[in-house]
Amino acid sequence: MMKKILVVLVLLYYAAVNTFANERSIDPKNVREVNFKRDGLKLVGNLYTPANFNEKAMYKAVIVEGSFTSVKEQMPAFYAQRLADNGFVVLAFDYSHYGESEGNPRQLESPEEKLKDLKAAVTYLTGLPYIKGVGMVGVCTSAGNAVDLAANDTRIKAIATVAGFLPDPALGITMFGEKEVARRKALAEAAREDFAKTGKAQTIPAYSEVDQSAVNFAPKGIFDYYFNKARGGVPQYKNAAAVMSLDALLKFDPISEAHLIKVPTMVIHSDGSAFPQQAKKLYAKLEGEKELVWGDGIHFDYYDGPKQVDFAVKNITRYFNQYLN
Repeated sequence: MMKKILVVLVLLYYAAVNTFANERSIDPKNVREVNFKRDGLKLVGNLYTPANFNEKAMYKAVIVEGSFTSVKEQMPAFYAQRLADNGFVVLAFDYSHYGESEGNPRQLESPEEKLKDLKAAVTYLTGLPYIKGVGMVGVCTSAGNAVDLAANDTRIKAIATVAGFLPDPALGITMFGEKEVARRKALAEAAREDFAKTGKAQTIPAYSEVDQSAVNFAPKGIFDYYFNKARGGVPQYKNAAAVMSLDALLKFDPISEAHLIKVPTMVIHSDGSAFPQQAKKLYAKLEGEKELVWGDGIHFDYYDGPKQVDFAVKNITRYFNQYLN
């Protein structure tokens, strides 16, 4: 169906592939399942608390979300545990249409609905008696969703983007050309019409190394994270995307909202992460308190690479301790 695909995330920048195992350190005693509502939909998440958590004390809270089609058990869990180890209460949840959360069609990529989900998550956290301030960490695609949230919800006190995929319309044209962009949008529209008639959503692989109809197609090894059971290939993850949302990332333009953000924003990126020029563009357009943190490594290192994740968490901890009040 699609010959050339949206891989934002294949990137000529990638010179190597990360192959280490995911070393998780989750303490089940400090993680509990929670749920909250958004427009009648139940959203399911995990709440991570620091060691010796005391509900009578006050804590800074962080929402952490991940890449395109990701679920809470992937990179959000990896960051959430480490941030909890640094004293934060952390919520990692499944966006609507994904994982354990409700929402039809399944596997739908909708920045508009994700914004509603995130606002509901803020409402949930601010309703807890032991929370005094809420921030968000957005990894990869959720970096744009974090920008969207900060631009539209004054309750957020600070955000951090990590190896962010930060699209704007110009990026789509640069990547694919006008004809291909138009074709993708037409495919999405046709799929929406079909869903309206049949109630069944067409899906294609989100990531593939053999199927060129996938949303993201790349040579073997690039998407190890999603296929490796020791990394992001967790049982809860479904490698599928609704065709009707193929145009969602092409239309999404978080960079245009940068000037609306009034809260402190940290941009963490590297030359080997997705489109570094976009991260610098976002940073340049931010008008409030901001910090650019440049690391090393490739894009997927920032999903579960101990060195890069520790680097990101160390900087986020420093920044959020200063501003989440």
